[in-house]
Amino acid sequence: MADDPDLEAIRQQRIAQMKAQQAARGGGQGGEDQQREAAERKQKEEEFRNSILSQVLSQEARARLATLAAAKPEKAKMVENMIIHNARMGVLPGKITEEQLKDILGRVSQQTQKQTTVKYDRRRAGLDDDDDEEIEESGSNRRRHALDDDDDDDDL
Repeated sequence: MADDPDLEAIRQQRIAQMKAQQAARGGGQGGEDQQREAAERKQKEEEFRNSILSQVLSQEARARLATLAAAKPEKAKMVENMIIHNARMGVLPGKITEEQLKDILGRVSQQTQKQTTVKYDRRRAGLDDDDDEEIEESGSNRRRHALDDDDDDDDL
């Protein structure tokens, strides 16, 4: 397992990323060089992702994934990561067709579906009128009416 070239490439990328983060914390020296290197790393990683996706996806599936990326980039990235992971593990039997991608997207949608809940918070100050409530006493049939604190309503 130690001879896996993909695993070694990931390790090298992670080491380079950690070195870049450490250098960024160490001071502001060479900021332009670090930015340029980070941009180059990002570009190489994107090219690597695209090469893997072009190998495992049919043209129709790539087009559908690109359309999804335009509408929902985070979902498309998640699907891409899943496809790349499966390709590296050798799980994919061949190129993924558009129908297979639709199935994958359907499963991802079911897993990430958000539940919508509506909470109704009624403001008690204006809607409840405690003056009209009748309270029955437990031992008798007498009823007691709730009284207002200010009985000066007649003056208005």
